Amino acid sequence: MNYKVLIVDDHESMCDSLSYALEHAGNFEVVGSIPSAAHADIYTERLRPDLVLMDVCTEGGASGLNAARELRTKYPDMKIIVMSGFDEITYAPRAKEFGADAFIFKSKSLDYFIEVIRAVMQGAKCFPEGKAIPMPKGEAPLTEREMEVLRLMCKHMTSKEIAEELFISENTVKYHKSNMLAKTGFSKAVELAFYMISNGWINPWY
Repeated sequence: MNYKVLIVDDHESMCDSLSYALEHAGNFEVVGSIPSAAHADIYTERLRPDLVLMDVCTEGGASGLNAARELRTKYPDMKIIVMSGFDEITYAPRAKEFGADAFIFKSKSLDYFIEVIRAVMQGAKCFPEGKAIPMPKGEAPLTEREMEVLRLMCKHMTSKEIAEELFISENTVKYHKSNMLAKTGFSKAVELAFYMISNGWINPWY
């Protein structure tokens, strides 16, 4: 059986490399390659791929994570693998939450890509282990909810806006902020957010 694959990535060299690897791996056919996640739904409807390889950051600022979530809702049986060239700490857990079957860092070899793709087509789920964030006062064991609050803090959202986004109370948001500051050694939430963004741990725009 041949599996049809759609690649969503705005780096031509990455698309070419993946296409080459897939077509030489046998039983894979790349039916499309597009640069923007904004068009993923249209091309998926038209091409009906068995697998979508989705980059997180795509042309025009379109989020591959949001596109993956929408595709999962519309195509529950289709396989989705999210990938990124950035060592961002929230991408993999969010990809898993949004229903992707796997997450791969682009620093991995093409052989590894094929290995994961084959496993996913057989029903496996493949995600990297969670990473600990190196903080000035050692490792920060932040909870999943604290990471959600932190990511929204990095988007310059107020406590009230974060509360509305996560369907929790403003006091709960403030409680999470206080815990994060105590764990990480920062005195202000804005300093923690700046540390996360400037060190590449969180990209607030994807």
